[in-house]
Amino acid sequence: MSRFDFNYSIASFPRKVTDMIWEGLPWTIVLLSVTSVLAFLIGNLLGAFQAWPGAPTWLQFVMPPLLALNAVPFFLLGLMLVYIVGFRLQWLPLYGGYTAGAIPHWSVSFVFDVIEHSILPALAIILGSIGGWALGMRAMMVTTQGEDYVVFAEAKGLKPRTVFLNYGIRNAMLPQATALALILGQFVSGAVLVEIIFGYPGIGTLLFQGIKGSDFFLVQGIVFILIIAIGLATLILDLIYPLLDPRIVNRGT
Repeated sequence: MSRFDFNYSIASFPRKVTDMIWEGLPWTIVLLSVTSVLAFLIGNLLGAFQAWPGAPTWLQFVMPPLLALNAVPFFLLGLMLVYIVGFRLQWLPLYGGYTAGAIPHWSVSFVFDVIEHSILPALAIILGSIGGWALGMRAMMVTTQGEDYVVFAEAKGLKPRTVFLNYGIRNAMLPQATALALILGQFVSGAVLVEIIFGYPGIGTLLFQGIKGSDFFLVQGIVFILIIAIGLATLILDLIYPLLDPRIVNRGT
């Protein structure tokens, strides 16, 4: 385990488990990083604008469908997108990480092909996450508006944009960053199921193949890597948190 040597794959002998994981890991890392950042930013911005006075009225009609989608599991939302967008409308590819028969290589055409195949999996994760982030951010912004520092900033005559960004969002984002670290494991498990639905060539599809083929070494290696990845991501968030809230460092000293 210390050398990340998980023996040979039972179902794909003589391939080693480590080599198979390193082939699928970049796909999962890119998918999870992009969807996590987009869902977090879009959801928090929508929630902040909804709670702030003077927000556009059309935002009131955005929240109900987002909350409804938030209650749908990632994999079920993925199946709906496959049927509606991929099968009925035929706008995007249904399966895989790139066109069948293509050889992975660095070129503009292949990159666009990969992006086209990753839109549906990413959309399933983003649509299923935005509502939760927006709901939490709206509640935090409502609480922040009543704080003394916001009232004092408004009394000083600061611009509404400055109060909104520097006093409202900056302080309301702190609990959201903590929530991101807490639900990271659930987020990763949901993304793994989405990969299985779309046949995305990442860790999720590899794990499904290992379970289906009783490849115990492969399953153990993937689960171990996922645990390490979640632990590292949580550690990184903990290290970044003092940059978001310097009061933590001041209290510690």
